[in-house]
Amino acid sequence: MASNFGIATEKKGDGFVLKLQGDFDATSAYELIYAIKKLPDETVKISIYTNGVKNIHPYGLDVFHRNMRPHNCRSTKIEFAGDNASKLSLCNSSLLSSQSFPDGGHPAL
Repeated sequence: MASNFGIATEKKGDGFVLKLQGDFDATSAYELIYAIKKLPDETVKISIYTNGVKNIHPYGLDVFHRNMRPHNCRSTKIEFAGDNASKLSLCNSSLLSSQSFPDGGHPAL
């Protein structure tokens, strides 16, 4: 794992906000996949906030997309927000602009 990568998880209503921080490599991708998988099955929405991601390694991106495809059928809505949202997003997930958050750039927790 990138030594500076971390995920902060916060419950928000009927969903969760995952705030990513640091470099996103292959091991970081697996850590994010695991964080998503361990959320309760009844989770309605997952918002992944990407402004804290510094570098996205191509192989990490490939690992994330390849391994998340089978989970896209899950009824949970996955939204990506922040500066790196378009890079990390899955093909059928939502992209949110920073204006989607009440303070203009951070998810309300």
